[in-house]
Amino acid sequence: MKRIWAALVYLASGLLTAIASWLAIGVLLLSVVVLPLLPITAPWIRRIVDFDRRRLARFTGDRLQSPPPLDGPWLHRAQRVLADPDSRRDGIWLVTHALYGTLFGSIAIGVPGTLLQQPFVPLIWWAIPGGFENSFGVHVDSWPEALLSVPIGIVLTLVVLQFPRLAALDAKWARKLLAPPKASLEKRLAEVVATRAAALQAHGAELRRIERNLHDGTQNKLVGVVMMLGIAERTLKQNPDNAVQALLRAQDAAGDALEELRNVVRSIHPPVLDDLGLDGAIQALAARCPVPCVLTAEHLGRLPAAVEAAAYFAVAEALTNVAKHSGARHAWVSLGIIEDRLSVVVHDDGKGGADENQGTGLDGIRGRVAALDGSVEVSSPEGGPTVLTVVLPVGR
Repeated sequence: MKRIWAALVYLASGLLTAIASWLAIGVLLLSVVVLPLLPITAPWIRRIVDFDRRRLARFTGDRLQSPPPLDGPWLHRAQRVLADPDSRRDGIWLVTHALYGTLFGSIAIGVPGTLLQQPFVPLIWWAIPGGFENSFGVHVDSWPEALLSVPIGIVLTLVVLQFPRLAALDAKWARKLLAPPKASLEKRLAEVVATRAAALQAHGAELRRIERNLHDGTQNKLVGVVMMLGIAERTLKQNPDNAVQALLRAQDAAGDALEELRNVVRSIHPPVLDDLGLDGAIQALAARCPVPCVLTAEHLGRLPAAVEAAAYFAVAEALTNVAKHSGARHAWVSLGIIEDRLSVVVHDDGKGGADENQGTGLDGIRGRVAALDGSVEVSSPEGGPTVLTVVLPVGR
């Protein structure tokens, strides 16, 4: 009975998504004709298909990997939708599921409802003047016609008992259509290997940077403090009147060393993230940017610390580039959560032409983001504008 109920729920919910598929097919056809609509409609269509992936996973227990979101600049997203094999597979699924999902779902809902009516036919037909029509359009006004509900009920019961097989058949071809092809899995595996390598490389680079900052900055200042304290000690023995000045210089040097140490700590994980959260920390960055900067952000809540740090440093590096290299008069930063992914977009109206090979820090952003299995896209044609888009999974 439990298997029959699970199959019934699976097939009946498939009818709802099949109806949504019919609507999505109409929207998709309109978007193909009016291409500027495609970047808007494609994510919603993918949400419908991803819901079917989750529905299939709940029924079979096998989780299917959802394709990555189609992010990036507007026109670039439209081109990617047309060329993306995952989007083509989504379109094939919509058509086939609209047909088979409607058929199987109608059976799953209609047969049990009709079956429940059959026991009542012999009980109530005689109480209704002139009889009535049953679910199959037969006018019941005699006992022979009323007793037809018995074999009909038996046949419908046998059909209900076949629901698990029908659901298994539906799930089998759904898995074939929704699961990424073997080539995509191999490509994904290669991406994961490359991501892990980038994570190790970024981790090593971060350790070297911290070590260099401690060695070249903080350590040198602490050595200076020790030397000044030694001088102050000798001065105190030889000329106590001059010892105060030596101690004050040592105190100033100790303050510089402490500030240097604080800067190193902030570069590891800025305390402002713990105090204000990501949206508040980015607001502080935008307020300090020499170029007028407008922040647009929904309430993000608290995100994983690594995600917040990567997004914070990406925006900090991007705004530094805007101030130093872009010649922009205005900059914009937008933050939002889309399909369990944090989207960060930094946009300026500068001269464009950003080159990752010219020490702009974009390579460092890519390393931090790749370590978290995120993506970075830069659009910076000559003459501008420059748009940096960072997408990070938030693991919700």
